[in-house]
Amino acid sequence: MRRIVGALLLLPAIGFLFTLTLALVYSAVTPPSTLMLGRWLTLQPVSRDPVPLAAIASVLPQAVIASEDQRFCLDYGVDFGAIREVVEDEDSPSRGASTIAMQTVKNVFLWPGRSYIRKVLEIPLALALDALWGKRRMMEIYLNVAEWGDGIYGAQAASRHWFGKDASRLTRSEAALLVAVLPNPITRSAGRPSPGVRRRAAQIQAMMGQIEGLTGCLRR
Repeated sequence: MRRIVGALLLLPAIGFLFTLTLALVYSAVTPPSTLMLGRWLTLQPVSRDPVPLAAIASVLPQAVIASEDQRFCLDYGVDFGAIREVVEDEDSPSRGASTIAMQTVKNVFLWPGRSYIRKVLEIPLALALDALWGKRRMMEIYLNVAEWGDGIYGAQAASRHWFGKDASRLTRSEAALLVAVLPNPITRSAGRPSPGVRRRAAQIQAMMGQIEGLTGCLRR
């Protein structure tokens, strides 16, 4: 019984070390997301063309920061203040507490859907990977694994699919449309946006003009 209990207690540590080992590999190699792995395992098509952050128009990470995580350059991967607000206010949207680092951890190592267990795992991993990868690499991985349609992953594939151009040529309005569909990329379309998506994209564009001083960590 002691051996069984000891083995069970070791499992989380082993899992964390394995994840950090993968994270070291992913420092140099662009990873797939767990959703992509699931599609490959079920023989479904995946469209993705990984590119460096320098090959993505700066307006896209700017739009992502404006919409998803305005403290991206200031936090250490986790916004504890936002998490505290969500815990204290049950009606507060959970996405508001999810930083770009936490979303990247979820996409690469964990699973979709709302779960307190997943959130507990996200926090230490986001802190560790924010320190290991740095801000530019974190954003680079995020933009290469984000889902932008059925089987469409990453900024380059999304830009070519929805706008017929490389991600390096995205305009501010196109970047805002892409970010506007991120909460639900299966039912929302950047290429054929609904009035609601257009309204959200307009809001994101307005916010982009207000946060230019908060994106300095992405500069070389």
